[in-house]
Order: sequence, then structure tokens, then C-alpha cells
Amino acid sequence: MKLITIVGARPQFIKAAAVSRAFKEVSGIEEVIIHTGQHFDANMSDVFFEELHIPKPHYNLAINSLSHGAMTGRMMESIEEVILKEKPDYVLVYGDTNSTIAGALAAKKLHVKVVHVEAGLRSFNTKMPEEINRILTDRISDVLFCPTDEAVKNLNNEGFQNIDCQIIKNGDVMQDAALYYKDLAKKPPFELPEKFVLLTMHRAENTDDLDNLKSIISALNGIHKKMPVVWLIHPRTKHIIESQSIDVNFHVFDPVGYLEMIYLLEHCQLVMTDSGGLQKEAFFFSKNCVTLREETEWVELIEGGFNILVGSDIDKINEGFERMSNKQNEFSVDLYGRGKASKIIALKLIDEK
Repeated sequence: MKLITIVGARPQFIKAAAVSRAFKEVSGIEEVIIHTGQHFDANMSDVFFEELHIPKPHYNLAINSLSHGAMTGRMMESIEEVILKEKPDYVLVYGDTNSTIAGALAAKKLHVKVVHVEAGLRSFNTKMPEEINRILTDRISDVLFCPTDEAVKNLNNEGFQNIDCQIIKNGDVMQDAALYYKDLAKKPPFELPEKFVLLTMHRAENTDDLDNLKSIISALNGIHKKMPVVWLIHPRTKHIIESQSIDVNFHVFDPVGYLEMIYLLEHCQLVMTDSGGLQKEAFFFSKNCVTLREETEWVELIEGGFNILVGSDIDKINEGFERMSNKQNEFSVDLYGRGKASKIIALKLIDEK
């Protein structure tokens, strides 16, 4: 059985690495990896692949720095050429990026079965391009691997039981990755406080809206006086901060690699973020999370008390910090499959063939 995997962003490489390892353990699966180039990253060198034990892509399309429409169209065109050449049985896509929808559309139009890993997630905010990508990808996928019960529920609520597709709850492949890479964690190249809040923030509603950005930073300046805040700042956000002369009175560092991020997750006291992935990774490493958004795809974390939504409101951010910084939670509960999600994907696909 031949399968093409489409990846385009760093998190997708991490997920694909976990699933590729499972494919190698199951005989009869030939995998061809396409990197669309959506997130061009100079650090994605040979060292990146070797350090994380990630298979190198067979094709690198180098498509990036374009508008949503131009990027998606160019990707479809190039992916179609590879599909026609390789003649796979399946095309597998991850998550909700432009690479995801481009791969799914290219495959479906060529009558190749589409496998969507991380299917069924919904923020119910259609202003997010990711929400559009995941909804459309789900609708044209033949095999939908859902990470949670809530994801399965979302698909059933949308009538997917009446569509010719398979819905399978397999767990979250990022938990597989987190367990694998935990022993490879690396200390970042800067000194850390004994206790600290780990902060990331990159979403446009927080960084491009100056009122929201100033409100969040004001709250964090106050929190820093109670517990040191360590912010891994995106270059674009750093430029906004500097150009607007916004005072940041806590620790600011450049982004780190995945293994360094695992170290920070293991050693922090609390996570504050607007990232979808980091909310889950906080749980994987038994850390509470304060999410700087009004909604989340990972509602089971909210319902379980592991996460709280605070948006950009100063009072809510402060209340969230006070509530979650010392809250004791039971992280042994199985929300995401306990590291078996990738194996389920491999076994299911080979059984289907």
C-alpha cells in the first residue's frame, strides 16, 4: 500500500514523525512525504530532521510567502503532479493549514482517498482560516481519524453519519510525539527562573489588535511581579512591540526548537498561550494552562479543569493566573490515547487495503 503524506508546518513534521514510526512497524506501507514549504524555516536543516528523528521529505515544493488563495492554488497544482507520478492509494493530511486543504482537494479531484488526521476539531469561529480549512477537509475526507470524543461528536452533529466515510477515534498523535521526545529534551541557551510562567502568543486577534495586545501585556507585567514570565516571542510580534513602544517588563526570548520547548514545558509552573497545540502539550506534561483566546478546539481540557479561557481582558487574565498557578489537577486521566494514536492509524489503513 502506497501513501502520500502532506506536511507544511513544523507541528505537522512532529506529528508525521510519530505516524511514520508507526508505519515502519507495520509491514506493507510505503510512505512518500511531500513538504509544501508553507512555513519556510532556515532552521529546518539536516540537523532538524536528524535531531528529531524525522524522515526527510521526498519532495519539497518550496511554496510560501503568498496570499491564502495563491498559496493554496500553487500547492494544489504541485501536489497534483506528484500524485499523478506516484499513484498512491491514499493521501494523508494533518490538521488545518493551507497545506492540509490543498492536499485534500488535489487528491479528491484525482479520485484518491483522503485520510485526515485530527479530524472533527471545531472552534466554531469561522473568522479563523484554520476553521475553514478543517471543515472543508473533513467534508471531502474518506477516513477521518479523530483525537477525542468531542471531535467525533462534532462530526455526528454535522451529519457525517450520512456521508460515505469512516470516522475513527484514535487519540492524539501529538501525545505520541511528546512521549517519544520527552527523553530528548534540551535545555535552552538562556537562564531560567526556578519557577516561571511559559508564555507564547502569535494569533492575529492578539498581536494585530493593539488594544488587545496592550491589555494582555499590561496583565502579564503585573503577573511577572508574582511569578517570572518567560515569553518566546515571534519576530513579527517583536516588531510590533518595538514599533509601538509597548513596555514589556518580563523575560523575552527568541523562539526555541521543539526539544527546548519540551524542556520548558517540563520545568515551568504554568502555561499561558493562544496556541492550540501548546494547550494540549501543557496537559501532556501535567501543567495547567491559561488560554488567551475566547474559544478553543480542546473543550475537554476546559471541562476537566486543566485549562481556562480568558481572552485579552486584564481582569480575566489575572483571575486565570491566580486560579490556575497553584491548582492541583489529576493529569493521569486518558483524554488523548496514551501514546497509541499513531499505531491505530497504521493498523487501520493496512487493514483497509
